[in-house]
Amino acid sequence: MPSHAKSSLEAGLVALKQGNYQTAIAHLEPLASSDSNATANLQARVGLVMAYARTGEVSKAIAFSENLIESNNPQVQEWAKRALEHLTKRQKPEPESKNVETGFVAFENSTPSTPKSEEKPKEEVTATKNQDIPQMVPLAKPKASVIPPPPPPPVNHGFMGSVTRTQAKLFGVIYWRQAQRAKAWQPLRKPKLIPLRLLGAGTFIALFWVMREILKLMLASINHALVKLPYAEPLQVLYNDPTRFLLVTLVVLMAASPWLLDLLLANFYGQRELTKDVLNAHSREAVRVLQRCCQQRHWPFPKLRILPIAAPIILTYGSLPRNGRIVVSKGLLEQLTDDEIAVVCATQLGHIAHWDFVVMSLVLLVTLPIYQVYEQISKLGDKISGKIWRTPVTIVASLIYGVWCLLTGTALWLSRLRLYYSDRTAAEITGNPNALIRGLLKIAIGIATDIEKQEHTSYQLESLNLVAPMGYQQSLSLGTIASHLSFESFLRWDIVNPYRRWFTINNSHPLVGDRIERLCQIARHWHLDTELHFPSEPQLKVKRQSFLLQVAPWLGIPLGFLFAGLVWLAWQLAFALKFLNLKWIYEDWSFITGCVLIGFSIGTVIRINSFFPDIKPHTVQTDDCLPNLLADASTLPIDSISVRLVGKLLGRQGTDNSLAQDLILQSSAGLVKLHHVSWLGQSLNHQDLIGRQIIVTGWFRRGATPWIDIQTLETQSGKTIHSPHPIWSTALAVAAQAWGAYVFLTG
Repeated sequence: MPSHAKSSLEAGLVALKQGNYQTAIAHLEPLASSDSNATANLQARVGLVMAYARTGEVSKAIAFSENLIESNNPQVQEWAKRALEHLTKRQKPEPESKNVETGFVAFENSTPSTPKSEEKPKEEVTATKNQDIPQMVPLAKPKASVIPPPPPPPVNHGFMGSVTRTQAKLFGVIYWRQAQRAKAWQPLRKPKLIPLRLLGAGTFIALFWVMREILKLMLASINHALVKLPYAEPLQVLYNDPTRFLLVTLVVLMAASPWLLDLLLANFYGQRELTKDVLNAHSREAVRVLQRCCQQRHWPFPKLRILPIAAPIILTYGSLPRNGRIVVSKGLLEQLTDDEIAVVCATQLGHIAHWDFVVMSLVLLVTLPIYQVYEQISKLGDKISGKIWRTPVTIVASLIYGVWCLLTGTALWLSRLRLYYSDRTAAEITGNPNALIRGLLKIAIGIATDIEKQEHTSYQLESLNLVAPMGYQQSLSLGTIASHLSFESFLRWDIVNPYRRWFTINNSHPLVGDRIERLCQIARHWHLDTELHFPSEPQLKVKRQSFLLQVAPWLGIPLGFLFAGLVWLAWQLAFALKFLNLKWIYEDWSFITGCVLIGFSIGTVIRINSFFPDIKPHTVQTDDCLPNLLADASTLPIDSISVRLVGKLLGRQGTDNSLAQDLILQSSAGLVKLHHVSWLGQSLNHQDLIGRQIIVTGWFRRGATPWIDIQTLETQSGKTIHSPHPIWSTALAVAAQAWGAYVFLTG
């Protein structure tokens, strides 16, 4: 956008927000009549609809609304139709009797142009939000800052500041229905908490077992190294069983988790105290909800903390309800509205009420220091110039990252299940499931915007992901696709695909569509309109053969056990008939491990050709097809759609991305996660291309998190990096086959 057009548009929108409607009209009219910039022209016409309606010139507002109906943007068309309906329905001879609800929220900059003191009083905000009016908000900042209406023409509308620079390339608006909340509602049936409690206990046991095995391995390695070193002897204390010591340590850490996490988050993430007054300035309802719920349960008011993070996240930790902490980020307070902040805070009360926050606090306390060690070693590796010295540091950092992933993985199931319970509790506390739907979607948008702005996933987002309300990886495509695809179309896969839950096994968060559909069911139970409308349809029929082929390597594991049982029976029969004496083999039960490895290898080989088919130029999908690929609810990752997308490669640069764990394509249709495996001996590294425009060729896979398995990364200058997924899969299958055969034959 030219600088003069941008400045004129910003000046017009700011004037509109401040109530200077004639000034706004003077700035916006030249842009509305100019065809030099389609984005500025479209936004100016939308702004003029509001300005003319506000000044009582309804006929002009109607004319611009009729003009906007012819727009190519379907969301703008829908908004214009509803605005026109309100304008024509409520038009009266006298301007004083007009009461037009346009409800438009334009683009917003990261810095609001008006202070909080200029916002509408809480009662007026609630009244405005309870009306069924069309609202449109930007992709980057979905928080509504409502203008106080002057007395003569009572035309209320939400508005948000100036143009978002990251979204200036297109008129990326989101239509929010602003579905109502329940004014009176019946309590929901009490949920069964036994699965959640059992999973919490299982998570503690899994964490304890994994830590014990890692500790045993470390102690044994230290003593083994001491044996090999001259003039050194192994330490006898390291041969002791660490079980009791570790168990006592974990119990103590769990009890002290609120204070220890206070120190960790304050030192590493800049966490500070959040006063009740500051929270009240952003959301009066949130303070009332917290006070009411704590009084009902005889809890003290939870201690509030704030993180100086632009991404919207919220988390809770503690060991008892009376020492629970609720931590919000600066971005969450800025990007969510009053009722959305309140209902998201209510989800954290659900975690406290269900006691799942105790185990999650322990997991967070254990994993955060390990992640900090990984971060510091990675930064140390970046300072080393010589490749010879950097390589061992990179290996150590990668191993520590692997340990962090392993410990985090012990809580994946609990992390997913507890969110269903907290969503339900928040809806019941506030009577506002629709606000939680909007809040979750806006959190995804805010996280994706933060990643786009920083051009990588921040350490804070990754390390706190397990306890955040939305996963950062599931937010990538969801938070950036809205200008090309409706939320309902994108989330349809999460609701109707019959095999969808199988693809969340290694995810830290449940399917967003599944969560929202459950909230919609609560809204319908209370006879409310829903924020998102998912059509009632049966689950799609996906070929069972496709799913079986998808999970073929894992099906090989139980088949390996079955094969081991058949071998055992055959050996027993042969020995009983004195036909063949192989008892010396089957008395060593390690042959079962060999059978399992062979089964896994066979399943991997069966899947390779379908998982990595040849990419043919005439079948390759381009950027324009990405929204359609994301909307197809019948696909599975095994469908392996060939794509060739152009965009910017995002990700962390340096040692902390040596495993390619943070590679993202920023295409014209949004963000997409990339999977890359390195090829030994390549002169060009994937980190060398981060921040550059590239062409990605690979296989698009629609799962719980959409991603692309890379075949090649190509720069505009012709430099190419290959990602040999098929070769590594074949190598894995051969290695498993050889290892399995060796174990099977030798025991």
